[in-house]
Amino acid sequence: MIAYFDASALVKRHLQEEGTPEVLRFSDSVTTAGTSLISRAEVSAAISRAARLGIVSTGSAEQALREFRRQWVSLFRVRVEEATIARADALAWELGLRGYDAVHLASALAWRESIAESPLFATFDKALGSAARTQGLDVWPQDLG
Repeated sequence: MIAYFDASALVKRHLQEEGTPEVLRFSDSVTTAGTSLISRAEVSAAISRAARLGIVSTGSAEQALREFRRQWVSLFRVRVEEATIARADALAWELGLRGYDAVHLASALAWRESIAESPLFATFDKALGSAARTQGLDVWPQDLG
């Protein structure tokens, strides 16, 4: 199975939080995992924020970041080209998405077109999941809302 992970799903692979066990099981069933290049900064920022807010210890955050950086090379990384940003611009306006959410959706759609197969769209963001469904993507988890 091919799956596109947005940052909300990727973070759960590295920080213990609600949904982490499900993401880890799901990840084990995925043959090819992809994401947008912007996820690198988003996941790092989310891990850093969790440490700053005291949600996790600094040591745990540093370990999570090291693990994320090690796994980064195993992800298919969708490049963010001008065409991707233009598509994200249109999706943000049309679907009322936040900027990076629109980039994630545009990246997943670009990846789908380049491989002629539809990746499962993994997200824990309800608005983004709903938007992905309007574009013909199947969303995981299915009970996102």
